[in-house]
Formats: sequence, structure tokens, C-alpha cells
Amino acid sequence: MLSTGLGLAGLLLLIARQVHGVAGLGLCLALAGGAGGSVFAASGRLILGWFARAERGLAMGIRQSAQPLGVAVAAVVLPTLGAHGRSAPLLFLAVFCLAAAAAVVVFVRDPGRPVPAVGQPRAASPYRQPVLWRIHAASALLVVPQFTVATFALVFLVDARGWDAPGAGRLLAAAQACGAAGRLGAGYWSDRAGSRMRPMRILAVTTGIAMLALAAATAARSPVAVPVLLACGVVAVSTNGLAFTAVAEYAGSAWAGRALGVQNTGQNALAAATPPVLALAIGSVGFGAPFAVIAMFPLVAAVFVPVSAERRAAEVAMAAAAAPAGVTANGG
Repeated sequence: MLSTGLGLAGLLLLIARQVHGVAGLGLCLALAGGAGGSVFAASGRLILGWFARAERGLAMGIRQSAQPLGVAVAAVVLPTLGAHGRSAPLLFLAVFCLAAAAAVVVFVRDPGRPVPAVGQPRAASPYRQPVLWRIHAASALLVVPQFTVATFALVFLVDARGWDAPGAGRLLAAAQACGAAGRLGAGYWSDRAGSRMRPMRILAVTTGIAMLALAAATAARSPVAVPVLLACGVVAVSTNGLAFTAVAEYAGSAWAGRALGVQNTGQNALAAATPPVLALAIGSVGFGAPFAVIAMFPLVAAVFVPVSAERRAAEVAMAAAAAPAGVTANGG
């Protein structure tokens, strides 16, 4: 899945260099994005198989740090390459995808999958309980501030603050690098705390407060808005690894790929809707009020994060581990 998706994305980007017209270019980019989407579920499934629970938070944080680091590279390189047309940026992106596909073929190996015993029933669907649905809902809401900052930070700095595009790009690249470090830190924190959901809720509330501060600073035309924007860019992306790790763990080996696919679909749906809707709002009333509305999304997400359900699951697991062989938690 990884090598095929990345390779196909690279080839589609090469084709896009030769396409004339907005419709053809848009189709190539949409197909390339769909092909590249294979990375998320497949790589998450690999981490679930290769790493123990106490290591997965950091491992998933490392994987998730790739996205802000990629955005950082794009923020530095693409504005300069794009000054001379679209061919060079598309070639740059295509080479990245094809190199990654080759690296997967050479270095990546699938973990072994447990073979069910003869007559053993298939794993029950984890979606019979509300935990995964709540994680999906919280994660989808949390991508709204992420894509708000990722999409409009450059526009905000250039249009509202008078920065030049290359300078703003370099600043945002530094913020994305810090965001990658934030994902690593969040993953390490969750491993040490033995909890994915508690750090996720704290970070969701922090994101909401940061977005409210950004809205207030923007409305007041305060210079503080720029550092607050950068802080939002760091904290808003820090929850992704926690959510993906939790989804894979709750789903279990048999359902992890499907559950991560559902996770990505929900996140991508809201991510795709955020830029056009927010652009209309910003065009009508400016940046301040829309930023304040966006702050509500992570605060609502914090309510959905199933902290108590995670705690109960941990207690049940500890009780089962402490019970003598052949004795269940209810004494049977």
C-alpha cells in the first residue's frame, strides 16, 4: 500500500506538469492526493505491529512529525520554485514521492500478523462501543484549527501584517518544525503517562485557548498576534499522533487498518471543508471573528475525548493481568 500509493502519487505529479488548464491540473492533484492518502493508514498499521504499547506514542509521534516537517520544507522551497511557473514545484514534489516509494520497497517490512486458531471466532467489531466513535469525532474537530493555521497563516502574515511571502514562509517553516517537535513530545508524554486521551484533552483545551487569544489579538490589531499565531501552529498539530495511536490500540490488530482509514476519512472531510468556508468568512468580516469561532472546535473536541473510558479500560486490563490463571475478573 505504501509503495504503490506513493509511487502513483509521484507519477500523477509528473503528469500534472504536462497538463494544460485548471480542470486537468486539479484532477491530477486530487488523484495524487488520494494516492498519497495510503500513507496514513498503512504506516499506522506498521507502527501498531512493530512497537510495544509503551513505545507507540513516541513512534507514532515520529511518524506524525513527518507532516509538519514536510509542510516546513514546502514553505521554504515552493514559493521560490513557484516564481518561475508550476513545472519545477511539481517536479520537486514528484521526486520526493518516488524517492519515498523506493525507500519503502528497500527498507520497510510488514510485521507478522497473529494467526487465529482453528475454530476461533473472528475479532468483534470495536465500533460496537462508543470509544472509537468519540476519538474519531474529537480528531475531526481538532483538524479544523490545524488547517485554519496551515492554510491562512501565510495569508494573514502577508495581507494583514504586510510581510513578504518568502519571509513569511521561512517563519512558518520554523513553526512547522516546532510543531513536529511538539508531536514527538506529546507522544513521549503519553508513553510516560500511560494515557493517550488525558494529554489529548489537555492539548485540545490549550488549542482552544490559544485560538481565542489569537482572535482577541487580531481584533485589537496587536503585534502579539504573530507570536500567538505561531504558538497556535505548534499546539494545534500536537494531538494527531495521540489520536492515531489510540485508534490503532483500541481497534486491535484485526481492525487497525480499517479504523485508521475511518479516522483519516473523517479528518480529511473537515480539513477539506475548512479552507473554502473560512475563506468566505474572512473575506466578509476579516480574521478576528472567524478565529474566535474556530476556537470552539477544539473546546468541543475536548468534551468528546474519552478520558474516563480509557481509565476504565486500563483498570480492567490491570485486573485481568493480576488475576490467577484460569480466574476471570468476575471470579469465574
